[in-house]
Amino acid sequence: MAYNKADLVSKVAEKSNLTKAQSEAAINAFQDVLIESLKNGEGLKLTGVFAAERVKRAERTGRNPRTGETINIPARYGVKLSAGSLLKKAVSE
Repeated sequence: MAYNKADLVSKVAEKSNLTKAQSEAAINAFQDVLIESLKNGEGLKLTGVFAAERVKRAERTGRNPRTGETINIPARYGVKLSAGSLLKKAVSE
């Protein structure tokens, strides 16, 4: 089962004895910190769970799927996520 944000808020509230409003505020704050750190070119590491870092993708050529024409894809930034040891262990069991 995949969790959407509302499901995550409910689960966090249940596990932490916080209200749903408090849980949603905490999740929103975490989301804001993650986005802000990536925008600033920093990474975020939640030890054992995951690491997120901003990576620059080089300019490259691609192909328009409709016409087959070669196109230029400009350089841009992306996000690289890496699973931590706790996460890897949890999914391997």
